[in-house]
Amino acid sequence: MPHMRPLDPAFPIDRQLAVEATNVVLVNLFTLDAADEDTFLRAWQDDAAIMKRQPGFISTQLHLALGDSPAYLNYAVWESTAAFRAAFINPEFRAKLSAYPASAVASPHLFRKVAVADICVA
Repeated sequence: MPHMRPLDPAFPIDRQLAVEATNVVLVNLFTLDAADEDTFLRAWQDDAAIMKRQPGFISTQLHLALGDSPAYLNYAVWESTAAFRAAFINPEFRAKLSAYPASAVASPHLFRKVAVADICVA
């Protein structure tokens, strides 16, 4: 299971899961040892396949940081916090977490869109 390190220690993912919202985005930053990249990618792919089958899942995209250090960012869109919460506690998903390499550190955080006049819509 990847170690969990909140992006915002004052409001970690377990507290965010209690906030009811629609159209949420999970941003999850992963850091790991370079030697563990192949193992990480296999574990993430299995994870993503499970999440993709869950009600309320919309999309996901994995990004690799530029440079020599293996940092990955997962961006996943969900219909609601409730849908993500149900998927996050799904026993099939939880069982697969042990496949992540020991060096993996996950920093998940939920977001929602913000409207900014003449720039972006919510």
